Amino acid sequence: MGHRRAPGELESGVLATLWAADGPLTAAQVGERLPGDDLAYTTVLTILSRLFDKGMVVRQRAGRGYAYEPARDEAAHTAERMRDLLDGGPDRAAVLSRFVSELSAEDERLLHELLGDGR
Repeated sequence: MGHRRAPGELESGVLATLWAADGPLTAAQVGERLPGDDLAYTTVLTILSRLFDKGMVVRQRAGRGYAYEPARDEAAHTAERMRDLLDGGPDRAAVLSRFVSELSAEDERLLHELLGDGR
């Protein structure tokens, strides 16, 4: 029996492949670079189409098809996901408090630096 993927796992893999690339990739190129088992070209194309419909990738003509690249860099994507999770929580202060309390010393220092309090 085959490996059942978690929801969003294929999209995440395709995005990671595009972020690691030096430029736009066709569906065939994405499929070649995706780690793990070989996916059908149509499966990769479907994932890229879904990502395009969600505004997560942009595309440009490349021969008879398209070449794709991320609409945002990885840091912007991760920050958006964090914001979405925070916005969806019932108690924003509690979530932020827990998040900050579990930061490493280095991450806490970096956060203070980014917030401009000079600590």
